[in-house]
Amino acid sequence: MEILDEIRLNFNRDSLLLLNICMGLVMFGVAIELSLSDFKNVWQKPKSLIIGLMAQFLALPLLTYLLILFIDPIPSVALGMLLVASCSGGNLSNLLSVMAGGNGALSVSLTSIATLAAVIATPANFTFWGNLYLSGGTSLPQINISFMDMLETILLIVGIPLLLGMLLNHYFTKVIATIRKPIRVLSMLIFIAFIVGAFAANFAIFLEYIHFIVLIVLLHNTLAYGAGYGLGQLFGLSLPDKKAITIETGIQNSGIALVLIFNFFDGLGGMAIIAGWWGIWDMISGLVLAWGLSRVKHTSKKVMA
Repeated sequence: MEILDEIRLNFNRDSLLLLNICMGLVMFGVAIELSLSDFKNVWQKPKSLIIGLMAQFLALPLLTYLLILFIDPIPSVALGMLLVASCSGGNLSNLLSVMAGGNGALSVSLTSIATLAAVIATPANFTFWGNLYLSGGTSLPQINISFMDMLETILLIVGIPLLLGMLLNHYFTKVIATIRKPIRVLSMLIFIAFIVGAFAANFAIFLEYIHFIVLIVLLHNTLAYGAGYGLGQLFGLSLPDKKAITIETGIQNSGIALVLIFNFFDGLGGMAIIAGWWGIWDMISGLVLAWGLSRVKHTSKKVMA
């Protein structure tokens, strides 16, 4: 497994530019789904929203770091886990929350705010936890994690498309309404092509070493779902809110992680394979979990704010 620390997935400058553009288009597709009204739950239901954000940006990175200390993976895999845990939730989470019988409005609000917050929170979290991990001494002394460099890239591929999409949705509501559905489909196809494209030139490497990280991603993803549900249970949230937070915490935007890996870490093998398999696995696990949660019915009449 240590060989993953030495492998670099091939990605030339033109391919990297295309990858960044694809991610920007995906985030634009997310943004035109958002409106100012989506944020009203910030004031109407602040408790659930705050707990959801805590699960996403505080509990998950901390628990990921503790999991790394426990299982002691190779450094590139550990960094991949920390980077995925530092990203915001994926846009598939809203659909899965509704399928699970969760609070759809809360899910949309969490996705909206977490995606915007990730512009700062993702580089901040990864810089902190990544450097903390590297300070313990690893076989990757050449790795340098810069908050400002990552912030600049995330602003370009996430911040600007989000701002542009939300502005267009606000000022050209009718026009956006007519193109929203095809853009939603297109952005999903682009995301799938994005994942495939990221590994197209390195598919043999991906297949050869995927078995090393399947169990790690399974444990990590389960931990993410558990973090969301556990915090919701701890603070006495309603069942629909717990379902939404569970899914929001477990469905991570690994596409952002892949962009950062190819931009800053030269496609480092362990990091890239972790992020790539996360992008596939959390769709599978999310569908299974949503089906399971849909069979769990709300039994209490008390709904916490």
